[in-house]
Amino acid sequence: MKTVLVTGANGQLGQCIQKIQNQHSGINFHFKSSSELDITNREAINDYFSTHAIDYCVNCAAYTNVELAESETDKAYLVNAEAAKHLAEACAKHNTTLIHISTDYVFDGTKTEPYLETDQTNPISVYGASKLKGEQNIQEAIQNHFIIRTSWLYAEFGKNFYKTILQKAKEKANLTITTEQKGTPTNANDLAELILEIINTENTDYGIYHFSNEGEATWYDFTKEIIKNLNLASAEKPTLQSVASYKTKAARPENSVLDKTKVRTIIQTISWQESLRNLMK
Repeated sequence: MKTVLVTGANGQLGQCIQKIQNQHSGINFHFKSSSELDITNREAINDYFSTHAIDYCVNCAAYTNVELAESETDKAYLVNAEAAKHLAEACAKHNTTLIHISTDYVFDGTKTEPYLETDQTNPISVYGASKLKGEQNIQEAIQNHFIIRTSWLYAEFGKNFYKTILQKAKEKANLTITTEQKGTPTNANDLAELILEIINTENTDYGIYHFSNEGEATWYDFTKEIIKNLNLASAEKPTLQSVASYKTKAARPENSVLDKTKVRTIIQTISWQESLRNLMK
């Protein structure tokens, strides 16, 4: 039986993995929230790895507030870069495979085609820069790692854009959504399936992978699709307007669509619209 440690277990991805744990009887899961295992504390990590035999560590813990990261730079780097380093070093020492979640925001968004794993990174926000530093720390510390860059993650758990729109739709709010950025909404349940596929097949093709659902959208397109799937009567629908630019503290890549050619050797990918429908059913 494999033993798998999931850090940041109370986040949306951690909860998606918890939801399907019963389908994986060959895995002994250790789900740890940040309060149960603080990955910014090197000593706490070393103690945990010294007292538990862990085959895989899935790091779902991250500082993800893109806006706040601009003013909380130290905190963003502590969680996204330093903590990733502590985990990678502990994994290397105890022969544990590390599966780490990264982001499309490591790119500047100037490319017109979808981004390949080998493309030049150039983050334009503190969040993106802190996540890139985490990737680099992992690559330096451990060979047996999977870094999975994903985009526009949402699920029925946690705080995310999808849940915000659902709430606003219930309130029949006026929605003004940007068309400025292009990316791919990604159902965290599909990402959870990819992670468990890597573990169950004992995949050793280590390195960086891009994973999102298929296709591309703006935040406006995503919102429109969410509302469409709600099947609301006209009187119940929120009013939806598009806006070309939306003022934010953090710069965001204009195009952060990821190329999924490499990850398709591991798992079949589906369109973001189909995945959204699956969740909303």
